[in-house]
Amino acid sequence: MNNILEETNNNNQIKTRQRVIDHGEVFTSEREVNAMLDLVKQETERIDSRFLEPACGTGNFLVEILKRKLNIVENRYSKNQLEYERYAILALSSIYGVEILKDNVQTCRDRLLGVFTHFYLNNYKKKIKSECLKAAEFILNRNILWGDALSLKTPDEKAEPIIFSEWSAVNGSMIKRRDYTMANLLVNQPMKGPNLFSDLGDKAFIPTPVADFPLINFLKLGEDDTSKL
Repeated sequence: MNNILEETNNNNQIKTRQRVIDHGEVFTSEREVNAMLDLVKQETERIDSRFLEPACGTGNFLVEILKRKLNIVENRYSKNQLEYERYAILALSSIYGVEILKDNVQTCRDRLLGVFTHFYLNNYKKKIKSECLKAAEFILNRNILWGDALSLKTPDEKAEPIIFSEWSAVNGSMIKRRDYTMANLLVNQPMKGPNLFSDLGDKAFIPTPVADFPLINFLKLGEDDTSKL
């Protein structure tokens, strides 16, 4: 009963006092989330702009970002279902999160999939493809991960590195996946081969993938054999 009262009295910004003490878990309200996202409004409305939330909780920020992206997809591509599906998957694949509490990880995935499904159903109702929803679920399982963003590893005895997947649209319906450790993404490494340079003349650095996968149709991502990816 005390836990319920705590949550009610704090406008759903905490689950229990103990979780605040143990993990510093406090949820940001929707109004505050949108006010902060408005500071980078142009990026939140760019379909392929990538976002990483290193302590994503149940996904308050990521949910609002996805809604903004899918609104753009809907406005631009809803007249063509395949185009809509491609860009909706691209929008979803650009959203990443790390969370130290396992129950929050699953809740975040479920909420994002719920938003994706809501927009999809709203546009196509009975014409939706189960393959598209399975692809979305597969991507979320690769993008919203259980881990400690400070140690860059899983918070268990195995202490395995956090590994994200990068998704790139290639040749229409084909998608390219490369996997990177989070640690590798955060450490500048000289690229192999010809050097790249920024507009300011500085050397550019790219991370080295730990795995590189062949092109695949985005609608086939959720097939059983992709569990090997």
